[in-house]
Amino acid sequence: MRKNLTNILWGLFFIIIGVGFAGNVLGLWTFNLFFPGWWTLLIIIPCFISMIQSGFGVGATMGFIIGILLLVSRYVNLDINIMGLIIPAILIYIGLRILFQNAFRKTIHYDTNKAMGNIDGQTEYHNATGNQTEYTAIFSTNKVNVDDVFHGAELNAIFGAIVLDLRDAIIQHDIELNATAIFAGIDIFVPSNVRIKVNNIPIFGGVDNKVADSTDANAPTIYLNSTCMFGGINIK
Repeated sequence: MRKNLTNILWGLFFIIIGVGFAGNVLGLWTFNLFFPGWWTLLIIIPCFISMIQSGFGVGATMGFIIGILLLVSRYVNLDINIMGLIIPAILIYIGLRILFQNAFRKTIHYDTNKAMGNIDGQTEYHNATGNQTEYTAIFSTNKVNVDDVFHGAELNAIFGAIVLDLRDAIIQHDIELNATAIFAGIDIFVPSNVRIKVNNIPIFGGVDNKVADSTDANAPTIYLNSTCMFGGINIK
């Protein structure tokens, strides 16, 4: 449902812009996309759509509020240096992200009959923090090669870089990767027998997925939940 709503919002956004420019060509009205403060839409729209799709996450909500305040400040004198608050807000977010990174993890489930060959066909539930390993790079680089059974990971790159190589990993069921890239980069190498599902909060950053999904209907899925703030994640 949320995915359909997200598609509708993106579709309406491009239709409105297209109709606006068409009206200019036909002489029906004057449409100018580059109004004062137009660039704030690059923050507001992705964050708003992410909030619709994934709920009121800290990164998306904070980005949306900052974008709205920046836009409003172009037309109303708020007597507040909004630009000056951006860096402190980012630092506060980084601190909160580090302190409470495990507080709101969801439970993922998988069919053990499909993933492990269990004849009982039972469904097992795992808290995302239970079997995960945390990899962190703060003002540094962290390169990780996994060649054993892999159950998911927490990746935190802040002013640094993480390279996670899963090409030799044994992935027997659906897993979750929770990644945060703040002024940083994360490279994830995955095996060919998996599917990738990305749920990303982009704030002047994004995820580049270069991997084609496995054609095997029973292939395990890697769920990537990420926040990219002035950073990026590459899936290769």
